[in-house]
Amino acid sequence: MESIIQIKGAVNFAITLDPTVWIFDDRKLDLDTYFTEERIIVNADEEYMEKAGKHWSREIMEGATFPPTLKSERKFEKKHMMTGTFGIILKPFLNNAEIKDGATTVILECRDGSEYNFSIEDAESLILKYSQDGKMLTDNGPVYVLNGDGSNVENPIKGLVAIRVE
Repeated sequence: MESIIQIKGAVNFAITLDPTVWIFDDRKLDLDTYFTEERIIVNADEEYMEKAGKHWSREIMEGATFPPTLKSERKFEKKHMMTGTFGIILKPFLNNAEIKDGATTVILECRDGSEYNFSIEDAESLILKYSQDGKMLTDNGPVYVLNGDGSNVENPIKGLVAIRVE
């Protein structure tokens, strides 16, 4: 099974995506809860400042020592990563490829020869699901493509091999 997906076509940089390393990406989405929880869009800079402030406050209150809860917090996160279902939004990858002016369509090419067309705006909200219950998607993987609203969770696009921009 090939696990590399190409972004090609009307882009300044043709890039390849490797879903096997996304488990370590901070942008990953927990798909067990993503479509059921209310989401609030947060500015990345504001989120960083908030986390840094909490960390600073914690060190002031507890000192620079490691409280006993940190080890259990890490164990919980590791267990969740090994048993969770995760995906990642397509938009940052399209941004990195730098879509050329005049391009209007993103086409998903699948292993069976089928193609799915999306406007660039709709494609940016697509989610690339790369794990199910802690396991890679080996049946028609390496990713399943989900609509950003979750409307095709039960019937995702499978067998993605390339993303072509026209």
